[in-house]
Amino acid sequence: MKLVVGNLKMNILSPVERERYLGLFKKELGRKKLEKTEIVLCPPPIHLESFFKTLGKKVRIGALNIFWERQGSFTGEVSPAMVKNFGGEYVVLGHSERRRYFCENDQDVSLKIVAALKEGLSPILCVGDKEQGLKSASVVVSQLKNCLDKVNNMRIENVVICYEPVWAISSNNPGRLPTSNDVMSARLTIKKFLVEKYGAKTADKVRIIYGGSVDAKNVREICVDSGMDGALVGRESLEPYEFVKIAEIINR
Repeated sequence: MKLVVGNLKMNILSPVERERYLGLFKKELGRKKLEKTEIVLCPPPIHLESFFKTLGKKVRIGALNIFWERQGSFTGEVSPAMVKNFGGEYVVLGHSERRRYFCENDQDVSLKIVAALKEGLSPILCVGDKEQGLKSASVVVSQLKNCLDKVNNMRIENVVICYEPVWAISSNNPGRLPTSNDVMSARLTIKKFLVEKYGAKTADKVRIIYGGSVDAKNVREICVDSGMDGALVGRESLEPYEFVKIAEIINR
């Protein structure tokens, strides 16, 4: 099953905006049959329950972040149990924006992955290089090694790996996007790591997706032609028509 994830980031600022978005999304999704593709929407935590109640039968719901403790005196944090109990099934972890603005490191991400899996959530682990070049593969492997350090063979199939080249993210004003060969190379690097750590049979169960300036114009080359299992969609996920169009292309 392919996977298309909408990363709504810090958007949808009011109940009115939320209802408009959900109405448009239901309308667009109702026009398509995406039998080969799983749709996940990850809104800000304040919208989690509303998204689940409105779309829960049509899509999966996920969170944009969690803390590694289940409960306690951690002001401002969201626990994996909260996400699970309010309808969430996925959580995006290790995103470059979390690393950049909140100084998260691989050890933080590792703790969060363990906490998510323990609560029955599926982590979407983002890994990627800041700059193109020969060191790209070693950066990705290092992140995988550190972040998955405490994930065993029984749990890894519940993890989604997202290759997120930081240099290609739209908010960074990229000079160019990766080609299908660039993405395919990253996919092979990730696959090789998974096979060596978990074995070929288990590695085949782990979905590898792409994230970084994905839109309906480039998704075929970047995600489909490169053999990726789907996409993590940022800016375009705020436009239901564009997001569903991306999912339709991946679904073919």
